[in-house]
Amino acid sequence: MDQEKSAKESVEVDEPTVRKAVGAAAMGNLVEWFDYGIYSYVTIYIAANFFPNDSDDSHIALVLALFAVAYLVRPLGGAILGPLGDRIGRKRVLALTIVTMSAASFAIGLLPTFGLVGWLAPILLVLARLVQGFATGGEYGGAAAFIAEYAPDKRRGFYCSFLEFGTTGGFVLAAALVTALQTGLSEADMAAWGWRVPFLIAGPLGLVGLYLRTKLEDTPAFLALEQQHEVSDSPLRDVLTKHWRPVLVCIGLVLFYNVAVYTVLFYMPTYLQTTSGLEATPALLYILGMMVVIMIVIIPIGALSDRIGRKPLIMTSCVGFIVLSYPAFMLLDSGTALGTVAGLAILGLLLVLLMGTMSATLPALFDTDVRYGGFSIGYNVSTSIFGGTAPAILALLVDSTGNNAIPGAYVAIAALVSLAAVIVLRESARQPLPGAPASVLKSTAA
Repeated sequence: MDQEKSAKESVEVDEPTVRKAVGAAAMGNLVEWFDYGIYSYVTIYIAANFFPNDSDDSHIALVLALFAVAYLVRPLGGAILGPLGDRIGRKRVLALTIVTMSAASFAIGLLPTFGLVGWLAPILLVLARLVQGFATGGEYGGAAAFIAEYAPDKRRGFYCSFLEFGTTGGFVLAAALVTALQTGLSEADMAAWGWRVPFLIAGPLGLVGLYLRTKLEDTPAFLALEQQHEVSDSPLRDVLTKHWRPVLVCIGLVLFYNVAVYTVLFYMPTYLQTTSGLEATPALLYILGMMVVIMIVIIPIGALSDRIGRKPLIMTSCVGFIVLSYPAFMLLDSGTALGTVAGLAILGLLLVLLMGTMSATLPALFDTDVRYGGFSIGYNVSTSIFGGTAPAILALLVDSTGNNAIPGAYVAIAALVSLAAVIVLRESARQPLPGAPASVLKSTAA
């Protein structure tokens, strides 16, 4: 009785602490996706600097393929770092991921070009991307679990939506910075050294995120597991043998979620410039506007999911992508300002329904003792196969078919495939996280 009382007292969390935990996790996610966003926004400059100058179009495809390379090791990062987070704590592993990710991005900003070292340049770029991918494999699952385990049950959607607010904030920061550089520098300076500046800024940003994360205790749920000696001896084995069903559901949900994310946020800058024929700065301004709207809407969507449930919003988005994604890309291909705005508005609003709910939905699939590992494995396997490959596949589809709206068909098919996972998904709004220690259930029920 005394032991349970002690555990309960140790896991009770006040509102200011919850807010600090949410801010620390969201800041780390902002840094991660700032790093990834930069890469997609300076694709053309990377192609010019890291490959010979004989065929720019083919080099853009190679750079997008290198974008996918990082996703080859994400499942490995998830399989190692996720279960490690279930054994030694979310906080320690999240500190490791943000330092590693930022260091790799900083290194990209210092890499020599093809003109200086030949084919060693793209090889070094690949190595840096592999390090980024490994670290990212342990980032999103841990950050989502971190917030979900701090947040009270009745407001988990609201607080978890700040994680994706940080994601979009990273994109917005990257897009704004690249746009400012393109506006303030000549094309020659931008191609020569300006593209490096955002990567170099990633280093100090990572240190800020590390500071925020190390100032907090680990989550109430994990501390309770430790105090009650319920931490799994082998989280990876437990996930693969006892929790494979929620892993499959996670893979199914993440399939169309990530195809949508990487199509709308990662591939879109390249699509608007190379396919729709927009100049670099107007293209980024259109996307920047869409992402600002997403940031404004995403937290109210998270709060709405606490009231009406996550599943209705996810189902609406899934059906919406099936029906509307191809027409949205037809609008984008029109080449008009109205068509571009309308196409981005459709895709952005459907996407925000997912972004505002998924970070609260996916942690609730897993018990506390395997949450970090189960989430990270399912999420990164699906992301590796379907998310990171999307920009390169879409570029190849457009090039091979000559149909500039074909990316919409790809997104629609992904949503159709994931529909089964959406249908079997159990509602988790306003419910305790599964497998939480009794002390945590008591302290978060209010």
